[in-house]
Amino acid sequence: MSSPENAASANRSLERPASAHAASIAAELVSGGSLEMGAHRPQDAREIAAQLPAGTPVYVNHLPRHRLLDTLPTLVAVRAAGLEPVPHIAARRIKDRAEIQTFLSRAVGDAGVRKALILGGDEAEALGDYADGAALIRDGLLAASGLREIGLPGYPEGHPRIPRAVLDRAFAEKLSLAAAQGLGTYIVTQFSFAPARVIEYCAGLARTAPTVPVYVGLAGPTNPIALLRFAQRCGVSASLRALRSQGMDAVRLVTHTDPEQQLSALARYCAVHAECNVVGVHLFTFGGVTSSAAWMNRYISSRGSAPAH
Repeated sequence: MSSPENAASANRSLERPASAHAASIAAELVSGGSLEMGAHRPQDAREIAAQLPAGTPVYVNHLPRHRLLDTLPTLVAVRAAGLEPVPHIAARRIKDRAEIQTFLSRAVGDAGVRKALILGGDEAEALGDYADGAALIRDGLLAASGLREIGLPGYPEGHPRIPRAVLDRAFAEKLSLAAAQGLGTYIVTQFSFAPARVIEYCAGLARTAPTVPVYVGLAGPTNPIALLRFAQRCGVSASLRALRSQGMDAVRLVTHTDPEQQLSALARYCAVHAECNVVGVHLFTFGGVTSSAAWMNRYISSRGSAPAH
């Protein structure tokens, strides 16, 4: 739980007036950021590549009841389009060691995959031997395959089914396991509708894991009703409750299909805290990857940052 002092400090950071420095940081966070796309639409890769800087990381999801190998055509298409393919790997959805070994070999060899986002996966029971992300890292196959970095999930609002203390212990274990195997690590956070919570969470990471880069998750531009549906699934319940207490009009106002409010608050925080280890944002696209890529393009271009290729 956050203390009143921490919450007040986070809110004071949000209240600071916007500055040219903060606007510049916001553009840098977008241009150095990433987004995700569905594994079933490899044809989107070329379209989003026209909107994004070359080499932008594009995360390819690993959905329930889908095999990891089914994501390979999209990973290959992302690489062919000049972007950086990053697979989601959900440990509890892996059937056996042979499946992950075959996938990693082909992902690295065919799509030039260099990093992956390692998730536990929300299955009630693990399909195979990997009960969580730590078990998958501990196995050693990720490092042996040629991956250089792994992303770890972060939860500014906590996890709907896992206590905070358990999350913290698992995070520390995964960092230790990765370091022992020579794997670089970074964090990708869940999206939230509560900027103060996100900033407090990032401030905590700056104290406890100052060398680990952080990419802050933002809800990309989408229909508000669809966004709320995904938010309920993803466990961002605290900020949803706060918005709903103000009525549906407030929900529409704050989410309003544009992540700029969340981004601006984050940029103001980074502008006044030298220890900030946030290096980019990550857009959750909810099936709307082309509109999210277009938003990134407009945001970067309108602020004079590096144009998309």
